[in-house]
Amino acid sequence: MKRQRFENVWDALEDTPAEAANMTLRSRLLIAIGERVKSWNVTQAEAARRLGITQPRLNDLLRGKIVNFSLDTLINLAAQAGLRVRVDIGRAGRRRRVTPIRRSHSGATHSGTPIEWKL
Repeated sequence: MKRQRFENVWDALEDTPAEAANMTLRSRLLIAIGERVKSWNVTQAEAARRLGITQPRLNDLLRGKIVNFSLDTLINLAAQAGLRVRVDIGRAGRRRRVTPIRRSHSGATHSGTPIEWKL
């Protein structure tokens, strides 16, 4: 059996490159939002109020239940959390690594919560 190498787990699990890209973006957003919420050091009820969702919905997000969240929903939640999402579009067939860009409120790069993702 020949070994296969994949850029990320979604490339291995999903049937098409488009599905893999969608799941990659969703998982990265889910993680970034979860990290941001945890940084608030508030109750789940308060964090859910800040995001405009119910506490059980926030619990699903924090537990990584990715199938419960569309890409649109996660982008909207990221905005509610004070995160900025940017997608750079490139030609098909040219796979590029997704890397976090970390910026402070002043715009300076730092090692804090990722608020922007560059493809």
